[in-house]
Amino acid sequence: MAHPRLPSTESAVAAIREVAHAHHLAVEVTHDIGADRSSRRGAAGAFTVLDPDGSLPHEAYVELGGSPAVTVQLFTEDDAKITVDGVEFHDVPRDAVPAFLRSVYGDLAYVKGRFFPPGWWLVVPLPGDETYKELVLGTLTPWLSGRVRAKS
Repeated sequence: MAHPRLPSTESAVAAIREVAHAHHLAVEVTHDIGADRSSRRGAAGAFTVLDPDGSLPHEAYVELGGSPAVTVQLFTEDDAKITVDGVEFHDVPRDAVPAFLRSVYGDLAYVKGRFFPPGWWLVVPLPGDETYKELVLGTLTPWLSGRVRAKS
């Protein structure tokens, strides 16, 4: 399913704020603007603000209050890293971030355990056939434990 287009980091932050507002969550946003401040631009020279193509890279780090603990790191390359109660989902397309958060806060996300290979996975289904699944490292938090489905 196609997600609404979020053409910039700022538009993604605005969409995250809408999801947070709908679920009565506090939001804290930190902006990193400029090639010298962007996390993936380690090779940028000192005092280099623009990319070689003249663009101004803009990243944001968003912390959402409440349970589960959720952070979103938005990158200039149209992707994000979303962390849900310590479980990291890398390379989530920026356009999918609001749907991902609605799934988490709308109680659609669940934890699936398996005997082989052994482990727990946090599964976040999105509208359509899109699903994100990541291995839970360590012990289950109370929030994750509350979302466990039967083992298969």
